[in-house]
Amino acid sequence: MQSYVSFPTSCDIYLELDGKKIAVVQSYRAESKKQSRLIEAFGEKTPVAVVSAGISHRLSLTRLYATDEAICDGIDFHTLDDFSLVIAKPDRRIVYSGCRWESIEENGELGETVAEKVSIMAADRMELEA
Repeated sequence: MQSYVSFPTSCDIYLELDGKKIAVVQSYRAESKKQSRLIEAFGEKTPVAVVSAGISHRLSLTRLYATDEAICDGIDFHTLDDFSLVIAKPDRRIVYSGCRWESIEENGELGETVAEKVSIMAADRMELEA
């Protein structure tokens, strides 16, 4: 009999600005990359070390809906800066902070306030216990 490992799914995904939930997100895709550099020494055939040059976090968010409070406050996705993405899972919260958007794609329908796809870069990623 084959057993499978299951990962907790997200209970809530949202954007936060100054402690307020400003938009809910239907889905996300996260990619973190660690950049490294080889250190070579004269006369050596192989590198003598590998040094970390930093981590970058790029996220793709799908179907963002502004909250009623954010709409009343006049928040516009195009002016957002230094916000957080919060992914609430049953056992922990993942927070991407220092976010800045890279691209915004919209599809318009009457009566809807939605951004179809937003790509963002985050300065930091933290995991917090629920």
